[in-house]
Amino acid sequence: MVGLDQLLGFGLAALVVIVIPGPSVVFVVGRAVSYGQRVALASVAGNTAGLFVVMALVCLGLGALVAESLLVFTVLKLAGAAYLVWLGVQALRHRRDMRLGDAGAERVPVTGWRAVRQGFVVGVSNPKAFMIFAAMLPPFVERSTDSASVAGQMLTLGTLAVLLGLVCDTAWALAAGRAREWFAGSHSRGSALGAIGGTSMIGLGVGMALTGHDTR
Repeated sequence: MVGLDQLLGFGLAALVVIVIPGPSVVFVVGRAVSYGQRVALASVAGNTAGLFVVMALVCLGLGALVAESLLVFTVLKLAGAAYLVWLGVQALRHRRDMRLGDAGAERVPVTGWRAVRQGFVVGVSNPKAFMIFAAMLPPFVERSTDSASVAGQMLTLGTLAVLLGLVCDTAWALAAGRAREWFAGSHSRGSALGAIGGTSMIGLGVGMALTGHDTR
C-alpha cells in the first residue's frame, strides 16, 4: 500500500523532472508544429502508452539491466534516435502540405492511428525513460514488505509519473498547436514552421544518439 507521503514526495520529484523539456516534449511540440493539434494529441496518447510499457518493464527488473548494460542502453538509444530522425525527415518532406484548405480543414499526411503508433515507438524506445524510472522509483519504495508489495508500490508510483507526463505533454501539444494555426494560415509560414518541426525532431534524434551512458 502506497502512503500519502510517498505519493506527494514522488509526485513532486517526478513533476520537477517532467516539466523540464526533454525528448517527449520536443517530440510532441515537433508534431504539433508540423501536423497540428490532432496529430500531436494522438502522438501524446501513443507516447504515453509507450512510457507506461517502459515503466512496467522497469518495475519487472529491466530498468536495472538497462542501467548496467552498455549494450542494451546503446541499442535502445540508437533505435529511438534513428526513428526520431526518420519522423523528422518525413515532416520536412511534407512541410508544403501544411496549410488550411478552402473549407478550413487541415490537410496532413499522418492519420490519427498512425500518429499513435509512431508516438508509441518513440516512447517505448526512449532509453532515458528507463534510466529515469530506474533511478527515481526505488528511493520512494518501502522495502520492509514482501516483493509483491514492492512491485505494487513501484507500479502505483510509476503510473502517477506517467499520468503527470500525459498532462504536461497534452498542455504542450495544445499550446504548440494553437501557435501553429497562425502559421498554417499562410502557405509560406506553414511550410517554414513544418521545417522547424521536422528539424527539431532530427536534432532530438541526433542528440539522443550522442547521449552518453549516464542517468543524468
